[in-house]
Amino acid sequence: MKLHITPGSPYARIARIVVLEKGLADKVEVVVAKTRTPGSPYYALNPSGRVPFLELDDGTAYEDSPLICFYLDTLDGKPTLHPENGRAGLEMRRIEAMARSMLDGLAVWGREIIYRPEEMRSKTTLEHEAARALRMADAFEREMSNPVLTGPLNMAQITLGCALNWRGAPKLCGQEWRASRPKLAAWADKIAARPSFAKTAPPPPEPH
Repeated sequence: MKLHITPGSPYARIARIVVLEKGLADKVEVVVAKTRTPGSPYYALNPSGRVPFLELDDGTAYEDSPLICFYLDTLDGKPTLHPENGRAGLEMRRIEAMARSMLDGLAVWGREIIYRPEEMRSKTTLEHEAARALRMADAFEREMSNPVLTGPLNMAQITLGCALNWRGAPKLCGQEWRASRPKLAAWADKIAARPSFAKTAPPPPEPH
């Protein structure tokens, strides 16, 4: 199998972490894709140009981190990172959805900063996503006793960990957040120390 990624993508990082946590490093080749480049050979493989993208040996391919992670987690017939079906797994899915909302907002903010010249950045978008990030941090500070976040590793924890330890860390959308949210800050530090997170740490932000 080949997992196509870019080093700075938090969505690709989620899939890379699952590869390591499931002990699949010897079965999954991680390939750096060339994206945002006209005429990139990667586009012939994946027309959307997005990452992550999982290419199976039989030619089947999967795009989108939740789908890829589900496939990888269930490959051995013993899923450990996804919840049970039905209402039993609803709480984990709720927390995972919150974490993905936070990550999505951070990604929008990051794209404005990384890919747009300063004079072309949308002040409205940056302010909107910055405010969203702090609201979500407040919400997760209140969730820190939730068994979904204190129990065995799962997709909700991986997604939230990638949001809090992205390229702009330790800030969120350029904002300090840790001092007034000590439980969340401690949780972020703990999950960042896991070997799978340390091995997939994103590159530092490029200077602007």
